[in-house]
Amino acid sequence: MGERPAAKKTKAASTDKRSAAPKAAAKAAAAPSAGSAATPPKTESRTALVRRARRINRELAEVYSYAHPELDFENPFQLLCATVLSAQTTDLRVNQTTPALFAAYPTPEDMAAADPETLEQLIRPTGFFRAKAKSLLGLSAALRDRFGGEVPGRIEDLVSLPGVGRKTANVVLGNAFGVPGITVDTHFGRLVRRWKWTEQQDADRVEAEVGSLFPKSEWTMLSHRVIFHGRRVCHSRKPACGACPIAPLCPSYGEGETDPEKAKKLLKYEMGGQPGQRLKPPPDYPGLPARPLGAE
Repeated sequence: MGERPAAKKTKAASTDKRSAAPKAAAKAAAAPSAGSAATPPKTESRTALVRRARRINRELAEVYSYAHPELDFENPFQLLCATVLSAQTTDLRVNQTTPALFAAYPTPEDMAAADPETLEQLIRPTGFFRAKAKSLLGLSAALRDRFGGEVPGRIEDLVSLPGVGRKTANVVLGNAFGVPGITVDTHFGRLVRRWKWTEQQDADRVEAEVGSLFPKSEWTMLSHRVIFHGRRVCHSRKPACGACPIAPLCPSYGEGETDPEKAKKLLKYEMGGQPGQRLKPPPDYPGLPARPLGAE
């Protein structure tokens, strides 16, 4: 196991957003060879856990000051459909697929009246296209018939729609309506368990336990930061421990590559100098836009 990088003070965020990614990558890859940080004890108190969790959130907020939802959307209906399509595939593949989908069916009324086979072919690149088409048709009809063609802004209403669970509902509420919510996807669950914020496997219990560590106002951005970190640094099979900016705070440090130079090669998306997942990223995104379908 490699030596844990020493903790260091954070720096003020750069005003040049376009330089944020290389600076963040450089900061993540900087791993001093001297010094080490104590692993949180097995008997970590509740107070200590809350302090450590909130410090991790602050560190991630600096590294990923540009964190955002990685699905392209222009309105709540598009975000709802894109999130349903994102199951068992990448946000990139969804973003490459939805331009043609929304051009054909821009409203719930349009999509509810779609020919199922035509809809299936449009979303085929996202996988599980028959089940997803059934969900899109069902939720579109429900929006048309029960909500006047508008996406509702309450979680109770959203989870009543076909194919919509709490994860999808929280994505829509947090990013289309400004209602705080925690998105427990595979990245989020993996990281919060590595950080010992929870031992739960059930998504609802993870959401409840992690949510209790933070003010409600932080929930949506916390979700983005954790997911960004999971996709870029703290991977499932080969976490880049030696390039991790929160290594001194992580009780699972050493599960992945600890050599700084080797770990740096594992960084992905803008931190690794590669395109992101959105074809139309927000203006402050420091990386490259993703490529359209067929242009990879």
